[in-house]
Amino acid sequence: MNNEVISDISQITLDWLNSVLIDSKALVNGRVEDFAIAVSNSANARIAKIQLQYSLGTTGTLPTSLFLKMCAGDGSIFGVSEVNYYMRDYIHLRNPPIPTCYHAAYAENPRRYHLLLEDLSATHQLNYQIKPTLPYGCAVAQALARLHAHLWGTEKLKTIGASIPSKTEIERYVNHVQPGLLPMLEEVGTEIDGLWPSALMDVFQYHPAKMIERTKNVSGFTLIHGDVNPGNILFPLNGTGKTYLIDRQPFDWSLTTWLGVSDIAYMMVHWWDSDLRRQWEIPILREYYACLLRNGVSGYDWEQLIEDYKLTAVQSLYVSTEWCVLEEDRRKMKWLWFPQLQKSMAAFFDLKCSELWI
Repeated sequence: MNNEVISDISQITLDWLNSVLIDSKALVNGRVEDFAIAVSNSANARIAKIQLQYSLGTTGTLPTSLFLKMCAGDGSIFGVSEVNYYMRDYIHLRNPPIPTCYHAAYAENPRRYHLLLEDLSATHQLNYQIKPTLPYGCAVAQALARLHAHLWGTEKLKTIGASIPSKTEIERYVNHVQPGLLPMLEEVGTEIDGLWPSALMDVFQYHPAKMIERTKNVSGFTLIHGDVNPGNILFPLNGTGKTYLIDRQPFDWSLTTWLGVSDIAYMMVHWWDSDLRRQWEIPILREYYACLLRNGVSGYDWEQLIEDYKLTAVQSLYVSTEWCVLEEDRRKMKWLWFPQLQKSMAAFFDLKCSELWI
């Protein structure tokens, strides 16, 4: 029963809850006597919050509320990565910046999985409507550095069966995105600066080769999150305390091992207002670098990190372009990808990224 993927709340019973909490060592003595469920939906999952009531005398590290994430149906586009995120990749990292997962199960054909997580909604918030601050950016940088340092370099990546991406994997990533370029340029037409079309054409002509070339130097590579958007960051409501990173759900064409600093670039370049990014990117990068060093990373110098930041900042242009591969996304999601394109082009020129291939 405990290996069964939960895809509907009718599968949740008192026996199941007691069993998984005992297996996770959260429940030591006593039992769950009753529970209540509230269901909602997110973009790629069905969500259920489970309120728990325990019998008198129950002991353990008892959660009063759980967060059940069920990915099936539309969520089946994602593989096992998120289950591994909670249950494999960081289990030997002390106090990792990810929520406690009490149970998870994954199945293929069709792909589906569930995660039973601690519910942090009473103390933490998603950040879509929150204006970034320097302390916020540094807190996320610290969390990312701890995750990155844990699987930094080829030897540590081997422990989870991962490696630096090959030329084929990078080309697969770019080839998925590139078909959106001309439709994107057609969609924005005269809404963009006249210099942008040629710059974007140059990006897709020259930047992929620079990505491939960068893999010849193995320093800087790790298992990345890949989608550090504001909705995947849980920041404490009172501004102090632990920051959590959630929802690692790469597509089959995504790069899952890459330069660690790419997660910092992803967070800032196309999500933050350009003025805030300009003001805080160097202090946040310095905090990230210092935290890498504190967590045992060596042989990776500051100058290389800055060059890697420029290289990966260009990938924010790929994010906007990917939204334009399908006509429906290009039209319906322009409210999202067009501002991201504008911010990413601002970073492209600010950081003089074209110098990467001149």
